[in-house]
Amino acid sequence: MTGAALLNITAVSRRRAGRQAVANLTFSLNRGEVLGLLGVNGAGKSTTLSMLAGALAPDSGSILLDGRDFMTRPELARTLIGWLPEAAPLWHELTVHEHLVAFSTLRGSSRKDARTAADTIIARLQLGDLRHRLAGVLSHGQRQRLGLACALVHSPALIILDEPANALDPVQVGELRKLIREKAAAGCGVILSTHVLSEVTAVCDRAVILHEGQLRHDAPLRHDADGHALETTFFSIATGAAAA
Repeated sequence: MTGAALLNITAVSRRRAGRQAVANLTFSLNRGEVLGLLGVNGAGKSTTLSMLAGALAPDSGSILLDGRDFMTRPELARTLIGWLPEAAPLWHELTVHEHLVAFSTLRGSSRKDARTAADTIIARLQLGDLRHRLAGVLSHGQRQRLGLACALVHSPALIILDEPANALDPVQVGELRKLIREKAAAGCGVILSTHVLSEVTAVCDRAVILHEGQLRHDAPLRHDADGHALETTFFSIATGAAAA
């Protein structure tokens, strides 16, 4: 069950490195909804995610978070958005706990509340055995889990995940799926970008497919046959557009 619109993207365009990376992109995300963002390499996913996270401004169009333009109010992005990029931004010289306190503080928490938030997310993501370990010595999978914790430590309303299952083992992937559905059930909006179609069909309510910077598909997933239908749609868009 989804609620009212949390995020509205209207006619958004952006050029990068001399080319049109995203063109006239329009879609929305409801509270309680998990949206899968798909596309081949170069489709415009990374540019789109960077704009939705507030790290990159669009050349034109509007992005409204809870009805407000966070491009003119950057504090909204800092407090209401949790973003896990494909490569989690970590400081090698900080411990897991220090990372989470720092990320929570940067998002407006007091030092006391930041420590409480750090303890809570460490318990939820089962990071207790890594609590005092430096990020620089963590494995790839452990860094990914820490990056996810950093994205969630301040309980954001909008969660943006770019290839979050990278380097996770099957048990951890199952826990990630459970966590995503848990956050959606609590009223968060979640955007999941991945190359793994099975991840989308496992947790998403809707799928958006980009190709050459344009929106080519936006539809709910039908869970009676969604895997086959989504795979067929994805490959027909990618190969058909490439051949055109």
